Amino acid sequence: MSGHSHWAGIKQKKEIADRKRGQVFSKLSKEIEVAVRQGGKDPDFNPRLRLAIERAKDVRMPNENIERAIKRGAGELSGKKFEDLLLEAYGPGKTAIIIEAITDNKNRTLNQIKQILLQNKGKLVSEGAVKWMFERKGCITVKSKPETKEGKQINKEELELLAIEAGAQDLSWNNNLLDIYTKPEDLERVKKNLEKTGLKIESSSLDWVPKEEISPDPETRKACQKLFEVLDENDDVQEIYSNLKPESSQN
Repeated sequence: MSGHSHWAGIKQKKEIADRKRGQVFSKLSKEIEVAVRQGGKDPDFNPRLRLAIERAKDVRMPNENIERAIKRGAGELSGKKFEDLLLEAYGPGKTAIIIEAITDNKNRTLNQIKQILLQNKGKLVSEGAVKWMFERKGCITVKSKPETKEGKQINKEELELLAIEAGAQDLSWNNNLLDIYTKPEDLERVKKNLEKTGLKIESSSLDWVPKEEISPDPETRKACQKLFEVLDENDDVQEIYSNLKPESSQN
């Protein structure tokens, strides 16, 4: 959970504990509902819904859960009305943080997140105080040394070239994962171009990507990680982004 969304980290875990699985399903249901309410129930014409359904399938969320969330979003089933909430904050060591939440009670969620931040050396800031440090980008993650549809294994340099040819705006390595960044409106096009080569996509999302990353001391990094974990435990928090440089990317 650092430069971009932590969703890829969730996917990397082979087994999700039952309690955590239930929380992930709940958060995805909210995302699907809001996506349908904003853009309609047809994923072919609703990019946000398409991404949410892909994520749900990635973690083996049952189809009936997905269908119920779509129906609630379309008003075909009764339920709470959820809406987006975007918060900006500073964490330990002045780490810049963007928090995306989905809630049926903005005041409740705002107060809960404010308390979490205060208890973990952080604080909420006014709108725009942190967001200027980030850019909205599409992010597609693939593993290094993947195979093409012809069954040929390709190296890192060849993978980078394929990504550039597919329309990537920028590239970033994190351990054995390559993050391929695009303009938000180009995410689906670049993803399809990559899939045509036979590459397996680990995840795709719209992220807040920091313009510059910071490398704090170990104590500050540990404090940030604790804050991120506590925030992630909150049922309303969907995504957490920061300008903390991934540990694996440091020299």
